[in-house]
Amino acid sequence: MADTKLRTAILVVSDTASQNPSSDRVADALTSTFTAQASGVWESPVVKIVPDKVLDIQRAICDWADGPDFINLILTSGGTGFAVKDNTPEAVSPLIHRHAPGLIHGMLAASLAVTPFAVMSRPVAGVRNKSLILTLPGSPKGAKENLEALIRLLPHACIQAQGANSRALHAGGMKKLEAEAGVQSQPMLQQQGHHHHHHGHSHGHGHGHGHAASKPHTSPADRPQSNDPNAGPNRRYRSSPYPMLSVDEALKLISEHTPEPTVVEAPVDAALVGSVVAEDVYAKESVPAYRASTVDGYAVIAPESPGAGPSTLGVFPVASVTHANIGGTLKPLEPGTIARITTGAPLPPNANAVAMVEDTVLISSTPDGKEEAAVEILTGEIKPGENIREPGSDIALGSKILQKGDLITSVGGEIGLLAATGTKTVKVFKKPCVGVLSTGDELVQHDDPRTIQGGQIRDSNRPSLISCLAAWGFPTVDLGIARDTPTGELEQILRDALRGVRVRKSGSGNDELASSIDIIITTGGVSMGELDLLKPTIERSLGGTIHFGRVSMKPGKPTTFATIPFKDQERGKNKLIFALPGNPASALVTLNLFVLPSLHKLVGLGQASGTNTKNTHICPTAPLAPGLPRVSVLLSHSIPLDPVRTEYHRAIVTASRSDGRLYASSTGLGGVGQRSSRVGSLASANALLVLPPGAGEVGKGALVEALLMGSILSGE
Repeated sequence: MADTKLRTAILVVSDTASQNPSSDRVADALTSTFTAQASGVWESPVVKIVPDKVLDIQRAICDWADGPDFINLILTSGGTGFAVKDNTPEAVSPLIHRHAPGLIHGMLAASLAVTPFAVMSRPVAGVRNKSLILTLPGSPKGAKENLEALIRLLPHACIQAQGANSRALHAGGMKKLEAEAGVQSQPMLQQQGHHHHHHGHSHGHGHGHGHAASKPHTSPADRPQSNDPNAGPNRRYRSSPYPMLSVDEALKLISEHTPEPTVVEAPVDAALVGSVVAEDVYAKESVPAYRASTVDGYAVIAPESPGAGPSTLGVFPVASVTHANIGGTLKPLEPGTIARITTGAPLPPNANAVAMVEDTVLISSTPDGKEEAAVEILTGEIKPGENIREPGSDIALGSKILQKGDLITSVGGEIGLLAATGTKTVKVFKKPCVGVLSTGDELVQHDDPRTIQGGQIRDSNRPSLISCLAAWGFPTVDLGIARDTPTGELEQILRDALRGVRVRKSGSGNDELASSIDIIITTGGVSMGELDLLKPTIERSLGGTIHFGRVSMKPGKPTTFATIPFKDQERGKNKLIFALPGNPASALVTLNLFVLPSLHKLVGLGQASGTNTKNTHICPTAPLAPGLPRVSVLLSHSIPLDPVRTEYHRAIVTASRSDGRLYASSTGLGGVGQRSSRVGSLASANALLVLPPGAGEVGKGALVEALLMGSILSGE
């Protein structure tokens, strides 16, 4: 259990209560339910009342769930029925990142024990970021019944949602968890005339919810792997042997199996851009290193206080000239004289202020007419220290100028900071090198001058992926095209790339050195066809482990992630293989969704020390976490939902000049608009809309989550 109390919030959705808050009775009923918990787990809830309007509901929830000071448990009350103005489910559903149907079942079951009319409710439950969200009925009695049915279990859910170690939480087993929550599992009833079966309903937490533990009846060697290409097409699988994972489950596996970053020391030059600082950096020199002028004008001796010395008002001879360049020893400024000085130049000894050239007039010149002889200063109000930068006033010697986890950006500020303080080298996390390989007999080099024949297509995936990786700042190696023939060509290309020998790019007369490839990205060859050789090559020939081979998403269902043991590497530094689908849109979507977070971890993002508030990342749009940045956008038109899989819909996000909101429009609807083979759907896209599975469509004006792949465009 967490040491600190969990934060709660109650959102009352009611037109009546929003106009007359004293009419609301739900907030008090729910607050008393939290207070009645003897364990003292919950803070007193924050209460807010909004009318039955989708945007008002969504704004309140996003305010509570999207910031660093997030609310652990958000409860809404009202608007869950069938009335025309009951909009709460429609408002909340697009905000959910991970749905929780089990909590819905628990609420409905509790209400059904009271009244059959409980089936008329439309509750929603799930997690947004680290906040758990539940929608409750609008009546005080119904809302309280639903909350009381779950409240003993909710602390466990909230603690997990906020990022607690799941393995540690479940270390004591289900009985310990039930005892802590004050609940008890129901024993299974033996049915008349049937054997008593023990079902291991595992939910991924290593416990059986009161049932006997599951025990496999086969050894790993007996379990099916990918298609064996030597067995013939009549022996191939008719369905995939790999379980279908959610996107979140796939991302978790990628994070777990991506090695920790490697620290290297690099010179301070342009090649440093895109690197992440691996340790705090302190200034080796102060900036400026001397008292410097901030303006063009005249160095003067100003009185420390009015009447304490000669005024700066009057005519003065120009004794010397000081430029912002390398020079010898400066002569001290004598009282009653001034020195012409340029911006950034050091002040001569004895000078304590600078008069701006705008506050002066020329009185006389030298006999040759080339220099100033005397200048009149028109003000006597110049004070000591005026228009001067003191030594170290910009950067003090020994002060921290960068900290672990900071990104060296292309803007140039970090490079300039290091250069200005005399820093010659800096420790950074090594950028991983990525090899990109296409597979398929049908592929032709994109720049092949010959006319393609029937059954051939130009390889657009490789140049697309390489250009995207280069834009992110990662070094790449073009591994060419591997043919779909079980002759060992694919295996040899992969082995050569992993070993770092020179690899021959198919269709090219050139070899390319692949001496430090950390990740291999392939496209094609991961489906169920007899010539899809990538998975069997990884498993059977390279001794690799496929961590997942299917993801419940659209496009990109056959995306595969694997690791290859490499004995020349340190322990735990396995090589990674991302096998992406061959369809162009699928390849680019899964590159952004799965490969980028792994690259971010390898390059050291999230390694910040202390209180690093510079949440910058290797991505043109600077996300707040590894991977693409997430924003909420309003749909400019309705979009149909996929009934089974989460869809990553290619879209264009623009910022409205009139109201400042972000709006999203699809790059293509209906027919072939979002087909995975349609590369044009990504040609102008700068975002992926995250559309959860469901019936019907998401309506115009709905608030949905978007993953930004590029800069936000300016709208009307």
